[in-house]
Amino acid sequence: MVTRGFVGRRQPPETGARLPPGQYLTEDFPILQIGPNPVVDLATWRFTLREGSRPIKSWSWDAFEALPRTRWHGDIHCVTKWSKFDTDWEGVSFGDLLADAGIAAPTGFLLAESYDDYTTNIPVADLVGGRALVATRYAGEPIHPDHGGPARLFVPHLYFWKSAKWVKGLRFTTVDTAGFWELRGYHMYGDPWREQRYIGD
Repeated sequence: MVTRGFVGRRQPPETGARLPPGQYLTEDFPILQIGPNPVVDLATWRFTLREGSRPIKSWSWDAFEALPRTRWHGDIHCVTKWSKFDTDWEGVSFGDLLADAGIAAPTGFLLAESYDDYTTNIPVADLVGGRALVATRYAGEPIHPDHGGPARLFVPHLYFWKSAKWVKGLRFTTVDTAGFWELRGYHMYGDPWREQRYIGD
């Protein structure tokens, strides 16, 4: 169910250029989720690329942590209208995942899949070229479970519901397939600079 009841806050002019329309700046890191944190054991953690139901490549935690690392610094934006500036993330880029799997993306779309059965759709074009990570560290530390640790998808140029917490894999799809929030009225893409919060925006 979608609500438009969120209300923005007035911001100083110096922050305005970095804030997408309708957003307000926060210094903390709000925690928003639909249920309790899933219990994710690193001893059994797996991250899997799939094409449809067919597994392409799967990594254990140790194998995943041994992949090339990428760092990212910048601003993040939540559909509930908070934005946080100057965040620091580290993880494995989507390009390095494909390289380690020895494949090119087989389709133009995918669904991120999480340990709590959450899903969200992202075009492959929005993950390539260093635009997205599977992040395992935030601000130099392992990501806290409240923020999606041990690993979350990180797509900073889209609203943060696309950066799926507790991610366990990416499933390539032949068409753009709605995920959890998209089936409940959220926008299929979610560009904060175009204020694409809900279907029809």
